[in-house]
Amino acid sequence: MPDSQPPHRTPPPQPLFTVTADTLVIVDLDRRAPEPPPHSYRRLLSLPGARAFTAGNLLARLPMGMFSVSAVVMIAGARGSYALAGSVTATGLAVTALLAPWTARLVDRYGQSRVAVPATLFAALGSLALLLCVRYDAPDWTLFAAYAATATTPNTGGMSRARWNHLLAGDPAALHTANSFEQAVDELCFMLGPVVAAFLCGTFFPEAGTLVGVVLLVTGILTFAAQRTTEPPPHPRPTAASPLRSRALPPLLAVCLALGAVFGATEVATIAFADEHGHPTAAGLALALQAAGSCAAGLAYGAIRPSAPASRRHPWCVAAMTALLTLPLLAATVLDSLPLLAVALLLSGTATAPTMVTTMALIQERTPVARLNEGMTLAVTGLLGGIACGSATAGWLTEHASPATALTVPLTAATTALLISLTVARPRRRGGVSPVT
Repeated sequence: MPDSQPPHRTPPPQPLFTVTADTLVIVDLDRRAPEPPPHSYRRLLSLPGARAFTAGNLLARLPMGMFSVSAVVMIAGARGSYALAGSVTATGLAVTALLAPWTARLVDRYGQSRVAVPATLFAALGSLALLLCVRYDAPDWTLFAAYAATATTPNTGGMSRARWNHLLAGDPAALHTANSFEQAVDELCFMLGPVVAAFLCGTFFPEAGTLVGVVLLVTGILTFAAQRTTEPPPHPRPTAASPLRSRALPPLLAVCLALGAVFGATEVATIAFADEHGHPTAAGLALALQAAGSCAAGLAYGAIRPSAPASRRHPWCVAAMTALLTLPLLAATVLDSLPLLAVALLLSGTATAPTMVTTMALIQERTPVARLNEGMTLAVTGLLGGIACGSATAGWLTEHASPATALTVPLTAATTALLISLTVARPRRRGGVSPVT
């Protein structure tokens, strides 16, 4: 617990008054540098402990984009089967979707440090077990069991957002900036993680990506957990019911499911379209451009002080995403051009971060503080489920129609998210009393 006494501050120097023969001279000795704007990223990271826990969280988040790529390269290279590699990673994704909310509930009840560290160490052992099983030709079922053990990895992005929510309570504009920063970090890790993993596995040895990912994850979580002064207090006996039992949160989780379908379908359709045009490696660049557009838009969005509440901004953000997703579809179906598809993905990506920032802001508003990690992790679970459904649907359309046709899936999913946002995402007031969040 931090010291409750306010820190001692040295009073600013007083102006010096002196009188000459016929002139009063006032000298201001206070040469303090001008303070940054109240809702800038510089001001945000100047909060005590903010840079330390952000650095640790960034280290822990980067491997999230590395593990699946590393596992596919490692398993496919050793066993000669992409089908097996895909099945193993899909199983891990499904187990993560089931276990992550329970891990987040433990974090809310007992604190981030007490739960995140042992959960991460267990997940790291799962990754190392997968590496050993692949290297020493263990039976296939051991690969599934080992990768499933990595599902205990805590939601590092959710824990970081919970810390900002704790530090910036009562300042919604600053919290908006913090959420935008976190979304930009997500996009940066999504963009760099697969690239780093592919480089390590291809340059050194197939297991290099997994080994480096484990080191980064454990180091990052230990650094993050060591910052105790910024950690939200635990709630051992939460009085609030599960977020799933509220009326306000399930519609937002349905939006997350639809948004996840956008991301999963776009990835599969882009890879298939690039492969169809004889440039399979260009898919990575096209998807990286999409993530770069989202990262830049997230930082710009966070620098703007919102003039309307998140409930009013949300439909507009989803509508912008829906409109911009027509560009990749047109580039593929009408123009049939891979370079134009990459440009269209860059443009459509600019709507991703604002949509996700506003969605997470609504989830934070409508989730009790005692269950905040659980609520945000449920949103991630919805995204993961949507990614799986979107990937499967786009894959089926690619095989039975064409990759260009598969790009109708992201547009359809975004339209579904928009309809949900317009109709049921905003909680209604009863008797003139706002719903309790």
